[in-house]
Amino acid sequence: MVPFRIMSFGGMRQLFWLAVVASGMIAAQFVALSHPAHAQGVVRDIRVEGNRRVEPETVRSYLQFSVGQPYDPGKVDASLQALFGTGLFADVSINQEGDTAVIYVVENPVINQIAFEGNSEVDTDTLKAEVQLKPRSVYTRARVQGDVQRILDVYRRQGRYAATVEPKIIELEQSRVNLVFEINEGGATKVQGINFTGNHAFTDNQLRDVISTTQSGWLDFLKGTAYYDPDRMNLDRELLRQFYLKNGYADVRVVAANAELDRDASGFYVNFAIDEGELYTFGSVTIENSLPGLDPNSLTGDILTHQGDTYNGGNIEKTTEKLTLVTAEQGFAFARVRPRAVPDPVARTISLTYLVDEGPRIYIERINVNGNTRTKDYVIRREFRLAEGDAYNPLLVDRAKKRLNALGFFKSVDIKRRPGSSQDRVILDVDLVEQSTGELSFGAGYSTSEGVIGDVSISERNLLGNGQFLRLRLAGSLERMQIDLSFTEPRFLDQNLSAGFDLFHKEIDMTKEAGYESTRTGGTVRLGFPLSEDLWMQTGYTLEYASLDVNEHSTNVSELVKLENDLRGDTLTSSIGTSLTFDRRNIPKNPTSGYYLQVATDMAGLGGDVQYVRVNAEGRFYYPISEKLTFVGRLTGGHIEGWGGDDIRLTDLYYRGGETIRGFDRGGFGPRDLASDDAVGGRTYWAGTAEVRFPLPFVPDDLGLSGAVFADAGSLWNANNLAKSINTCNAAIPGNCGAGQIDLVDDSTIRSSVGASIMWQSPVGPIRMDFAKALTKESYDEEQFFRFGASTKF
Repeated sequence: MVPFRIMSFGGMRQLFWLAVVASGMIAAQFVALSHPAHAQGVVRDIRVEGNRRVEPETVRSYLQFSVGQPYDPGKVDASLQALFGTGLFADVSINQEGDTAVIYVVENPVINQIAFEGNSEVDTDTLKAEVQLKPRSVYTRARVQGDVQRILDVYRRQGRYAATVEPKIIELEQSRVNLVFEINEGGATKVQGINFTGNHAFTDNQLRDVISTTQSGWLDFLKGTAYYDPDRMNLDRELLRQFYLKNGYADVRVVAANAELDRDASGFYVNFAIDEGELYTFGSVTIENSLPGLDPNSLTGDILTHQGDTYNGGNIEKTTEKLTLVTAEQGFAFARVRPRAVPDPVARTISLTYLVDEGPRIYIERINVNGNTRTKDYVIRREFRLAEGDAYNPLLVDRAKKRLNALGFFKSVDIKRRPGSSQDRVILDVDLVEQSTGELSFGAGYSTSEGVIGDVSISERNLLGNGQFLRLRLAGSLERMQIDLSFTEPRFLDQNLSAGFDLFHKEIDMTKEAGYESTRTGGTVRLGFPLSEDLWMQTGYTLEYASLDVNEHSTNVSELVKLENDLRGDTLTSSIGTSLTFDRRNIPKNPTSGYYLQVATDMAGLGGDVQYVRVNAEGRFYYPISEKLTFVGRLTGGHIEGWGGDDIRLTDLYYRGGETIRGFDRGGFGPRDLASDDAVGGRTYWAGTAEVRFPLPFVPDDLGLSGAVFADAGSLWNANNLAKSINTCNAAIPGNCGAGQIDLVDDSTIRSSVGASIMWQSPVGPIRMDFAKALTKESYDEEQFFRFGASTKF
């Protein structure tokens, strides 16, 4: 027998608790074995609820977990982010129900219609093109807010910074909505003033002519440049920089360009800070060639930058392009020309070396043109000096981009390069954004010679997408009416030729000055082309029908005019003409240095009733005496002579007055019939002007006021043969002049005058007032002390 021992009460109690713990562990293990999925959180099913248009499988495809994987909170969060990122859902939740993951979604509605309310300054079509949400697209708050910002940007480009946009939705059945953008356009925020700091070489007024932004005026509703636009500010910075580079300031920097809203938020004040640097001239200019077989001396004739000339960054670019083209024409297709500038700050010169070497051998596989919905492809491609299959030259591509921008047809031009089908091939993508090229403009003004003057014109710079120019213009005053139609093809026969035609009708009332009214109707065909960088030649043929209207019974009309009308009547003129123009002015609109020369000849007699040869010449010279003073000189003259025994008609003679020599009235000097006090015109004239322009002292530059002192001189003489052949009389003796007689005075006496002027670049256009006193004159000349002129374009 095995002995046993009776345990004490304390030991029995320990044994009891041990048995309880053991039985609990066994039960837990049994439960775990019988329910393994719930215990470990493994997903056995995924259910999608709340979806209407989106398929369940589409929802499941964005989940970061799948059936059979543990239910991981981190992956659940990633799944929520992925589903929200699709933009398909307004709300998403993921819950666990046992071993099933339940995905509950609230779908974003589909847009049925998009409407705009409150817009009057910007048309609905423009806004529709700007927003990215379209009908049948999915509505999301983020996309709506993005479109709100785009609409605000449209209004800001028009200067309406007070505009607000509030999007609202109208819920429809089947999870659809109508989206309405409620717009409060606010008032237009214009540019009240444009100021420059740091500019010494050029005045504020001159720089305002360079940039595209303009100050607000009375007629801003017809133009958009007086409204503040940040994008235009960037363009203006570049325009200022290029302007200074072309006028000798190689170190120029536009340090800052900012706009400040005034206190009452009614307008912006635009400020440009400029560091002009020093004025440079060109030093030595050489060509350094590393291409075997190329004679650098053959390239010197194409250089536009010459030692001693004022530095001109534009001429450096043009020379680089010309040298690249010339070397390519000589058989060096991959030639590369790079300018190397060496400045000498002490001597203020910049020496140039044009480096000619061989670039990488890459060919253009294809040129793709994108975005030209209106402009035809060939108009764009002809601005390239490259074609598909040619050697790729980045300089010529960059110049093509600048030429496309200069056309004025596009808001933006971007040329991108990407690899072609092989390593030595590239594809050029030309991305364009077109802009409006039509223009309706009005002009108005007043002059003491013609009274109220005005004109209206409608023009199109890109006619039917062909790059052609068409303009219809109507102009007139109390003494003149003119209508003309002009057409120009700037690249005739795809060459650097400008061809076109002009049709015109003119009615001029010379009753007060010469005793007749004239009417001219006709047309001109013309062809122009550049002979060099600054020299332009134009030739044309004109056919014109002219008539005189004379009151035969008036005692105030010269007998010469009556006889001219009786002998000639209506005439037909057939003429051919040629002109040469050389322009080296720094700013064509408001120059301070340089010169302008023009000579024009025309010959009539290629058929018709009139035979003459006429020569006109003009020269204008501008010299900066100092930063504030500019000397302006002008010489002009002309002569007309009949041939084949023909005399000159009164309407073809020269009539001169205050427009040539200030201090004299219109038609105020030259041959005259004292019996009727009518000007009868002359065959020869000349005139000269010396003028010094300066800013008015004690007047802020931003007012646009300036002054000038001047001296004019000239003469007009040599009446036609008919005037010299008529019986003369002495008009000083009462009753001495009868029918068929005139009292002709005709001499080449020099007329001269001195005076002063006040000029104002006003918000409505330039205004000029001239005060002149005739110094040398004849007793029969007609004087005019004050001459006023004003005009505007809008």
